[in-house]
Amino acid sequence: MTTANVAILLGSCLLLLVLPAQSAPGKLNGRVVGGEDATKAQFPHQVSLRNAGSHSCGGSILTRNYILTAAHCVSNEDENHVITPIAAERFTIRAGSNDRFSGGVLIQVAEVIVHEGYGNFLNDVAVLRLETPLIFSDAIKPIALPTADTPADVDVIISGWGRIKHQGDLPRYLQYNTLSSISTEKCEELIGFGFEGELCLLHLEDNGACNGDSGGPAVYNDQLVGVAGFVVGGCGSSYPDGYARVFYFKDWIIKNSDL
Repeated sequence: MTTANVAILLGSCLLLLVLPAQSAPGKLNGRVVGGEDATKAQFPHQVSLRNAGSHSCGGSILTRNYILTAAHCVSNEDENHVITPIAAERFTIRAGSNDRFSGGVLIQVAEVIVHEGYGNFLNDVAVLRLETPLIFSDAIKPIALPTADTPADVDVIISGWGRIKHQGDLPRYLQYNTLSSISTEKCEELIGFGFEGELCLLHLEDNGACNGDSGGPAVYNDQLVGVAGFVVGGCGSSYPDGYARVFYFKDWIIKNSDL
């Protein structure tokens, strides 16, 4: 897999390893996310991660005090490839609302914990400790970690406020879509990224994750199985999207939270 074709899904712009992401064959029309507006409280585990007050990534509620997101959402890398967490005071989360701009509750992040092995799209997970605990309700609930590894060829639901088309606008309201898991062998065949800690999700063209979905959830059997990480060939291409495989990181997540 060449870095020219891979883009991290952070915020409202593409973060690239070397070169801008290239569009895969085929014309992009309509909604790349390919889904629809979520209904009220349909995804009570979903949060909007906000950097300096603006939506940048998604996240998932683990407990009253901890959120799971992507490492690239909350860290910087210098010219020597040293990863440094961004100061926690820059981040808040909005929980309990499908509206990117209002509703629910805003809570300050108190601590950013980035996976010590994060780099080059691998181990792309982080947990955030909140300054004050969430109060659970119908619209604010934790999601369970997976009890088993995610099999191939099952429907996986993704959600987020990412761009609705390649280089397009962020939606105001939470979107969701259904993708299909593939094996690590198939992921290696298609994009050269068949790593044990990666969950690749296949979709039709003009569907899938996009910028601003990073860190957000992929759900199977009402359990959190993936954390949005990258796309290949631009949003909505014919290539699978890359998610951190939560089952692989389960012990690390438990160790670094209050689960």
